[in-house]
Amino acid sequence: MTNPELLIPERVRCQVDITSKKRTLEVLSELIASGNGSLAAPDVLNCLVSREKLGSTGLGHGVAIPHARMADVTFAIAAALTLQDGVDFDAPDGEPVNLVVGLIVPEESTEEHLNILATLAESFSDPSKVRALCEATTPESVCKLLNENSG
Repeated sequence: MTNPELLIPERVRCQVDITSKKRTLEVLSELIASGNGSLAAPDVLNCLVSREKLGSTGLGHGVAIPHARMADVTFAIAAALTLQDGVDFDAPDGEPVNLVVGLIVPEESTEEHLNILATLAESFSDPSKVRALCEATTPESVCKLLNENSG
């Protein structure tokens, strides 16, 4: 991710004990809304759930990127979770998800939204990086790994 403000340690949790997709989306929504007075977690959750109904955001290989655009958002915001045990995210490969990066962007920011998703997807195509992210034990290490240029 090119903008270091997109994902900050306060919006990252490591080795979380969550067992369902719904709870994963709830926790991501709470993290995205935290520290942002213009966002309410239930509104973020509704957007993420609505997007998920269009098709799973599970990429496969243990990774999901739940994302949505929202009218009340003025800049892109991300949150990340690493999960102790995999959660079924309806990924195309049927594998459980251990790494989840949630993303909310302004409703009119289609290009920025697609660019961030492409950057994340490229980063997650590196199995060693995904493994390092899944094994990370601190929010700072997750942010550092995600903010590194992929290559």
